[in-house]
Amino acid sequence: MKIQIINGPNLNLLGVREPEVYGRQSFGDYLEQLHADNPGIEIDYFQSNVEGEIINKVQEAGFECDGIILNAGGYTHTSVAIRDAIKAVPAPVIEVHISNVYAREEFRHHSMLSAVCLGVIAGFGTDSYRLALSALVQKIC
Repeated sequence: MKIQIINGPNLNLLGVREPEVYGRQSFGDYLEQLHADNPGIEIDYFQSNVEGEIINKVQEAGFECDGIILNAGGYTHTSVAIRDAIKAVPAPVIEVHISNVYAREEFRHHSMLSAVCLGVIAGFGTDSYRLALSALVQKIC
């Protein structure tokens, strides 16, 4: 089984950016643990601050992987283009958010992506990725 994790803008700063919201652990450290806990699953990781690069990765992974875990960051609330990319690929996509977006600013309450994703997981810190992985494994198997 091959799963692609795609992180959007500013998620390269996990561990240092607003630690009270996003935690103190870098995504690299979290990913090591995710790999260790799931030895039978190939988990690839990609992060970009550029919308077009995220679209390219969704299109690529959407035909090569069994599923995608996507945290599009701020693009979640604005990107019709990422939404269209998700809709165009056969792999299921789970939208993930580290924070509870519904407990934050009003503009974060709307996602352009949710309607074309298999599901949404938000508010469990980086553990949201593990929960998404578990959901994908159950859906695929």
